[in-house]
Amino acid sequence: MLKAADIMTTDVATISSGATVAEAVKLMQTSCCHALIVERHHDEDAYGIITFSDIVYKVIALGKDTAKVRVYEIMSKPCIVVNPDLDVEYVARLFAEHHLLRAPVIQGELMGIISLVDIINESKFLELPRVALLEQELQDAIKKTRIAKKVSKTGFEEYREELPEEIDWCKYDALYS
Repeated sequence: MLKAADIMTTDVATISSGATVAEAVKLMQTSCCHALIVERHHDEDAYGIITFSDIVYKVIALGKDTAKVRVYEIMSKPCIVVNPDLDVEYVARLFAEHHLLRAPVIQGELMGIISLVDIINESKFLELPRVALLEQELQDAIKKTRIAKKVSKTGFEEYREELPEEIDWCKYDALYS
């Protein structure tokens, strides 16, 4: 199964929480990215994230000066993070449940970032949906079982033949048939 680590982008742009939004926009433009991971101040601190949406909705739409507003004022923190060992299907469910477009991939430290685009472009779910794959595997297993196990007699019938003296089978058949 495909894991988050297999499809994440490892080249992640980061920014300090004290930087201005104008600096964040310039970094996003030069890095060709839609989000920046906000660096932690210390190891116990949580990562944050700032996106183009944050900038448009919380700064530009309100007429604020991007040179005066700091990243920490508008960033999302703590942000939802993804474990690199998580199956892509579960990452997609997490994104759907929380309406996410992207999330940092973290295991102790920042390893990368994963987005909806990564899930669409890198995964094979469009070619082989999981449900269809599981249905096919189930049908194959049923066919194998039927071929391998041609039962001529039930276990009860075999027991009855091996130990005919144990029970008066005629009375049993009359009671339970």
